[in-house]
Amino acid sequence: MPFDNRSMTTPSAESPHFIDYPLAESLCYLNGRYGRVCDTQVSVMDRGFIFGDGVYEVLPVYSGQVFCFEQHMARLDRSLKELRIQNPLTRTEWKHIAQRLIDDLSQKAGIGNQLIYIQVTRGVAPRDHVMLAGLKPTVYVMASEMKLASATQRELGVACVTADDFRWQKAHIKSTSLLGAVFSRQISADADALETVMFRDGFLSEAAASNVWVVKNGVVMGPPKDNLVLEGIRFGLFERICQTEGIPFELRPISRDEVLGADELLLSSATKEVLPITLLDGRPVGSGKPGPVYARMYAGYQAIKAAEFA
Repeated sequence: MPFDNRSMTTPSAESPHFIDYPLAESLCYLNGRYGRVCDTQVSVMDRGFIFGDGVYEVLPVYSGQVFCFEQHMARLDRSLKELRIQNPLTRTEWKHIAQRLIDDLSQKAGIGNQLIYIQVTRGVAPRDHVMLAGLKPTVYVMASEMKLASATQRELGVACVTADDFRWQKAHIKSTSLLGAVFSRQISADADALETVMFRDGFLSEAAASNVWVVKNGVVMGPPKDNLVLEGIRFGLFERICQTEGIPFELRPISRDEVLGADELLLSSATKEVLPITLLDGRPVGSGKPGPVYARMYAGYQAIKAAEFA
């Protein structure tokens, strides 16, 4: 019997169906068919369920329009190629699916700022670790509300903690195997902080679900693009903003001491956009308040959004 989320008067996190009402009733896409999220089922023999053998992508949507669609599709292509999975759809098809889900959630729940979640797994097969050839990939797409950082967070900044990066050596793949990220994020949740800034062998990598940027003497710095860091879409956006604003921009190995001695620290992601870290491991970052470079980067980010949707 399909689960009806409306029957839950007091949702509990212990329930396997702990899904907010708009998401449960919203339209999703699975392998060529559209249906309600609460009614959609995937085989237990899917390699995404058995092995986490798949990739995902998350596209931000503002006022019903996808932001940086081509960049997100390029990263999806890269992740699929790394896993030797053929992209099952064209970009035109991906865009059509996304727009139909966006329109549905906008019409049913009046939600304009959304996230489009795409997941592609190797498909259904007998349980075998080998990457079996000829499988039909499983394609799942859904839309949900995007909750942006609050005005208070932007005004005062956020607290983060540090930890060693204990994840695997292919962090550049946007893999569905996210147990490492789950553990990393829980470290900050346990400390009542927003994010966990991670270091590998004494050098900055990234946060659990964000990229991390260091500002020192007016220079914006980030770790190099390699297999140890997921190249967030905001890598390109940050470089564009810095070029426009005349802010020096560098990608290079950044030591832990440089992070701890930064004038400003910034987080970036689809939902955070650009967000200042003002407290790290209980100690103020720089002045302890959002700095001038953050203000310029945030304003530049909003300008790019406005230009894309003009």
